[in-house]
Amino acid sequence: MSKNKVYTAIGMMSGTSLDGVDVALIETDGKDLTTLLDFKTFDYKLAEKQAIKDVFGATKPSKKVLKAENAVTQAHIRALREFGHKADVIGFHGQTISHNPAQKFTWQIGDAQIIADETQTPVIADMRQADIAAGGQGAPLLPLCHRSFAATTQKPIAILNLGGVGNITWLGRDRMDILAFDTGPANAPIDDLVQAKTGQAYDSNGARALAGRPLQSLIDDWLSHPFFDKTPPKSLDRNQWDVSAVAEFDLNDAIATLAQFSVQSVLKSLKHLPAKPHALYVAGGGRHNKAMMTWLNEALDYPVLPVEDIGWNGDALEAQGFGYLAVRSLLGLALTLPTTTGVPEPLTGGALYTPFVTRSFLAANTK
Repeated sequence: MSKNKVYTAIGMMSGTSLDGVDVALIETDGKDLTTLLDFKTFDYKLAEKQAIKDVFGATKPSKKVLKAENAVTQAHIRALREFGHKADVIGFHGQTISHNPAQKFTWQIGDAQIIADETQTPVIADMRQADIAAGGQGAPLLPLCHRSFAATTQKPIAILNLGGVGNITWLGRDRMDILAFDTGPANAPIDDLVQAKTGQAYDSNGARALAGRPLQSLIDDWLSHPFFDKTPPKSLDRNQWDVSAVAEFDLNDAIATLAQFSVQSVLKSLKHLPAKPHALYVAGGGRHNKAMMTWLNEALDYPVLPVEDIGWNGDALEAQGFGYLAVRSLLGLALTLPTTTGVPEPLTGGALYTPFVTRSFLAANTK
């Protein structure tokens, strides 16, 4: 039982794979206690998803960005209404459309003030901006959540998130033994190709990847990018690699190539860890991809397992994490560390958006 005040928080996450809006209800003290109470994913409408895809990589305001931001905002409000829970605070990540820490730039669209007004609940958003401004990578943001959630798990371990982009958190035996960074593209290029060629959202269970033959020459070319040899912490943008050349090949071979590229980028990334983990636990949609999971297990001499094996919900983890970070932000606690984003010192972050008092409340109290 926590001796600290326990908050009820809603965390919301929409990743670059555009699977939908993940919403988690948690109880947390922002430190050592976190309990997942409920979780659901709410799909984007097709028009909303396309509006967002149309502005990936944008760096300046435009009518298209405004349209996409409205789509993100309305999808999140709709999700909150359908979710039906109330909370002390909402942690709202928004939708990343561009991320370039070298230029001290990251852009997550979605109007947190409108969400606060519509729900009459304080919202914490803009959680990457302070880190970026201070010279950090602004990503990944969940390592402190991983550390808290894994408090009783045997270490060292590594947590691999295979979302649109891959990222990894390594946790050593000491509480401050933590390292995190992006590993490379993960599901995003696969999903984009599958949708373009078949109209389906993703390669279900990795079936097409397993049926294809990876084109190693393309993979070798992509792996020659200096990102992979760069010392972490480090992060990347969803569209940092041009993988369009793969589209001219047989579809199953192309998908196998992209999946194998993701796996080999993880394997290169593991060489940066301070010590070999006793297990690699996988979260995100990629843990359902049998090709990726099989290839990782074949390449490593320690088990590769879904995070469910340590009692976590791999679908809820990111949304749960942003609820946790929202409470940490309220308390002025660090969201990022030098070893997770490269920020010079432990740093809090996030902006608080408080709801305007509704007109009905004003009318009732000014008569």
